[in-house]
Amino acid sequence: MQSSSLSILLRNPLAGVFVALAVIFALSSLISPYFLTPYNMMVVARGLAFVGLITIAQSMLMVLGELDLSLGVIGGLCGVVSGILMVKMEINPALSMLLAVLFGACLGLLNGLLVTVLRLHSLVLTIGTAGIFGGANLVLTRGVAITGIPREVQFLGRGDFLGVPVPFLIMLLALIAAAFVLLKTPFGRYIYAIGNNPQAARMLGIRVDRIRLIVFVVAGALAALAGVLMVARLGTAQPSIGDTWVLAPIAASVIGGVATTGGVGSPIGAIFGAGIIAVIENIIVLFGVSPYWQGIVSGAIVVLAISFDAISRRYLRRDAA
Repeated sequence: MQSSSLSILLRNPLAGVFVALAVIFALSSLISPYFLTPYNMMVVARGLAFVGLITIAQSMLMVLGELDLSLGVIGGLCGVVSGILMVKMEINPALSMLLAVLFGACLGLLNGLLVTVLRLHSLVLTIGTAGIFGGANLVLTRGVAITGIPREVQFLGRGDFLGVPVPFLIMLLALIAAAFVLLKTPFGRYIYAIGNNPQAARMLGIRVDRIRLIVFVVAGALAALAGVLMVARLGTAQPSIGDTWVLAPIAASVIGGVATTGGVGSPIGAIFGAGIIAVIENIIVLFGVSPYWQGIVSGAIVVLAISFDAISRRYLRRDAA
């Protein structure tokens, strides 16, 4: 009976990560009396929204068989660009944010072109482009935050609707759209096919490079959206935005059942994984543990998640044989 239950959890990562999130949520509520307070739930949801957008983007790329380590930097750079457009160039705030998101899509397109045209490995490539984008961020800001973000856009980062943070609602809309595309459309089936076997996908007539380009563009746009929403939340465009959006989205995706080898998983599971990380980090804060430990915890979660992913893949292959 226990073996059967373990088999079900390993075969259905979405069920497994949901149970894990529920257990961690319940334990957290028992450990700290402040965890379930409305204020703290708002804090968790609002914090989850930004890294959640990056997680959705990263999970789509991972299903495709790719990985983009520059997404966090793209978010930070586009947040700075939106601040420059709004404050220094005095462009309409809504238009500035839209242009910043489009700029993020262009950066994603650049990554996609380098991957598809030059046949570069996305992991290695995006380490390099992350350095370029991060350097551009520092050149534009000289390391100094851009202040004076208009109040009318701060609602998008700080406001709430019916008691739910606006950024969290935006993240949910992005999740619904991404999950629908991946799970309910031919385009989504093509993404899974490419992630499983790009050569076989080409033989079936799937335009592999075009789909890769589109997914990289979408990922860049989602990262930029996270960046501009963070600017709206802070009220300043800080060059440090996105610095912590590298490991957590990868760990969240793997925890949520997205295979590191591609072709398996969904953004829904990835967001559940992001929720687990958000709750753990929140408990660390509630207990007054030094924020320096958060990096250790995030790194440990990445190692454990990837290890579990490798073990579960071996289990499933052995079971199938």
